[in-house]
This record gives sequence, C-alpha cells and structure tokens, in this order.
Amino acid sequence: MKTYKKKFPAQPFFSPLKKKSEIGTIYLQSTRNNTILTLVDHQGNGKGWASSGSIGFQHSRKSTTYAAQAAAENIAKQAIKLGIDTVNIIMKGLGYGKQSSVRALYKSGLKVIYLVEKTPIPYNGCRPPKKRRK
Repeated sequence: MKTYKKKFPAQPFFSPLKKKSEIGTIYLQSTRNNTILTLVDHQGNGKGWASSGSIGFQHSRKSTTYAAQAAAENIAKQAIKLGIDTVNIIMKGLGYGKQSSVRALYKSGLKVIYLVEKTPIPYNGCRPPKKRRK
C-alpha cells in the first residue's frame, strides 16, 4: 500500500514590512501645573503615557508650553513604536500646554482624524457661601 502525503493549501504570505495601521486615542489633560497625555488603543486599553513631569521638568517648568510639546513628542514616539499611526485627540482642561502639544502631535507624523474639546463648563455652578456677618 502506498501512502500519500496530504497537500496543504498554500499559506498566504504576509510581508513583515507592511504593518496594519491601527487607530488609537490620545487623551490630553492640561492643568495649570502639568500636561498629561495618555495613549489608548481602539478597545480602550492603555498603551502608554507621558507628562511634563515624567520627562524631567520640575516645579514651575512643568506648566510651560515647551514641556507640553516635549511630552507630546514622547507619546508620539511611543505610538509609532506600537504601530499606531492614526489617532483621535480628546482634550480637557484650561492649561497652557494644550495648543502646543496638539501642534507637536501634528508635526510628529501621526494622522489626526478628529479633535474633541471636553473641558467641563459649569452652567450655574455651586451655591455660593453665606454672606459674612459684621
């Protein structure tokens, strides 16, 4: 009796050079003292973060526009290393570093699909304290 080898269908060849582009989200929280950027994939899992303080800026230098720009460049490098080349940016806060970090993300080579501003605005606010007695 002869035994025949089973022929398997040819496997499709995937080139390692062509990476599948992924979409991520960058949450940008800009306060008066610091700028924090968080990289999240499309499922909501955190992939990386950077802040002005984690880069090495201390005290009042954390709140500068240059520190926010450096943090944005750092998170862009992390995103490109992970294969994320397209991002959505969600901004929150009233700090100085918001605009400069968005510019740095544009210049870093990431494709930005949309920008969302989610800074909370009080409608009527809290009840003011009672008047001071004389």
